[in-house]
Amino acid sequence: MAACRGLLKTGSRSFHAASRFLPYHCRDAATALYAFCRQADDAVDDSGAPHLALEMLHGRLDAIYACAPEDYAADRALASVVVRYGLPRGLLDALLEGFAWDAAEREYETLSDVLDYAARVAGSVGVMMAVIMGIRDASVLARAADMGVAMQLTNISRDVGEDARNGRLYLPASWLREAGIDPAAFVRAPQHSAGLTLVTRRVLTVADKLYRRADAGLTCLPLRCRPGMYAARLLYSAIGNEVQRLDYDSVNQRAVVPPQRKLWHLTRLAGLPLLDAGAVSAPVLRENRFLVEAVNSHPGPRVSSLVEHEGKVAWMLALLQDLERRERSSGTLDARDNERRSAAG
Repeated sequence: MAACRGLLKTGSRSFHAASRFLPYHCRDAATALYAFCRQADDAVDDSGAPHLALEMLHGRLDAIYACAPEDYAADRALASVVVRYGLPRGLLDALLEGFAWDAAEREYETLSDVLDYAARVAGSVGVMMAVIMGIRDASVLARAADMGVAMQLTNISRDVGEDARNGRLYLPASWLREAGIDPAAFVRAPQHSAGLTLVTRRVLTVADKLYRRADAGLTCLPLRCRPGMYAARLLYSAIGNEVQRLDYDSVNQRAVVPPQRKLWHLTRLAGLPLLDAGAVSAPVLRENRFLVEAVNSHPGPRVSSLVEHEGKVAWMLALLQDLERRERSSGTLDARDNERRSAAG
């Protein structure tokens, strides 16, 4: 876990900041999950042989789900999470499938194609986080997937220029053509334009709609988990606000939320969203449906855990043990035992 925490601090400042608001048991599980996802992403991007890296990662997952993880800190930590929380294998397979699409330089013609990709690389993570929090209700899982996809759309809008310079394009190609931009020419020589502003704004509009749907799901999470997930939502949507502040130019600059603005956004944690039953029960996004079905078809945790109260239970047991030690040291407990024996006699 120490190795996983170190990776979290350097790999994602937004996730690291938001995780501080989670209860400790969820924080450790989320950290283990993030560490594996981060290592998997880096392995595919940096290996020079992404298909071999993906084959290795599937082998690591095989070992994790056989309760015999390979000698990686993230794998050992994740194996414990898999057993404790009943984390479905299909969700992690979906994540690796998204990485395989990157390796294949898959093209995304429509918004639905982009959402298919976002469901795999981010919606899956949103659902896994919900499972870690003890959620298996289909409606709430659907909202968790909404949040993951919204975050990925935010990333896509922020990284338009960087992705193009790496030979990747995640904006819907049909939208680019409608705006007078040739997708292939843009990847060869990315330039900001009024047409690109329109496309980026459209993507962020979809993200905002999904963030609002996700807000309703936040009200169904365990009480102690809500601030952490709402913090993540606020920090990620703030990136979209920065893209807008830069006139949607993500080619010549990369939107970064300054620390003081992050703190300002986090002050909104005092105003957690109110329950909106209609929004919670909204139909699952078609591209996310397979994620929810992966949880529905998977059995629950193999080891029972008191997700919401385990910290309180441990504290109470420690307190009782401490009281017993104090009574024994003062002779009070022994005196009471003698009284009971005399009464019984």
